[in-house]
Amino acid sequence: MVKLKLGLYVRSVGFELGRALLTLIFSVLGQVFWLAPYKVRYGFLTYWTRFTLGWLRFTCGLRFEVEGAEHIDPSKPSVVMAHHESAWETMAMQLIFPRQTYVLKKELMRIPFFGWTLAMLNPIAIDRSAGRQSMRQLLEQGTQRLEQRGDWIVIYPEGTRVPTGTVGKINKGAASLALKLQAPIYLVTHNAGEFWPKNSLLRKPGVIKVKISPALNPEQMSIEQINQAVMDWYQGNT
Repeated sequence: MVKLKLGLYVRSVGFELGRALLTLIFSVLGQVFWLAPYKVRYGFLTYWTRFTLGWLRFTCGLRFEVEGAEHIDPSKPSVVMAHHESAWETMAMQLIFPRQTYVLKKELMRIPFFGWTLAMLNPIAIDRSAGRQSMRQLLEQGTQRLEQRGDWIVIYPEGTRVPTGTVGKINKGAASLALKLQAPIYLVTHNAGEFWPKNSLLRKPGVIKVKISPALNPEQMSIEQINQAVMDWYQGNT
């Protein structure tokens, strides 16, 4: 048992070292693409995700399966409300849904190399301490990304990572954005926290199960109804 756990930690460290190296490489090479069109920058940086998750599978034996991918209509830019358990889903969504913009905490942009690489994707970086201003920023930038650039919007309505198998408080920002955009909504659950826990170095082998709901039409829904639908889906599929 001790040898088994030690082996898991050795593989986990190997993954993290490889991830750090990939981040450094893509951050440095990415500087060449700063003046390139957004689509070119996005396409280049998705290879970081592919290589990182491929390295995760090779070193730690961790892969994923998707249920409900047939619901995705790539012709209609949409809002993705994903359950948040791990750092894993912040990468994997890029491989599951069409070109997308993330809603994330502004402080992540300050992380050397990683934050600089994120900046190339021009995410919606929210200052949570700004109160109403942060909501206005979310609505304005979300509208620009979806309507003008055709990006999908990926947002985590719980706001922060929660322990696997649990559901956090559903905030109003994601529902407010979906209502403003009148865009289809996809709900996503998974069990990534079981294999890649919050605040842990350990990366366990196995299969992460991702579930995608049929698209919700927000036209006849209120913020409360959307959030209740999110809560019901999360609780029924987590």
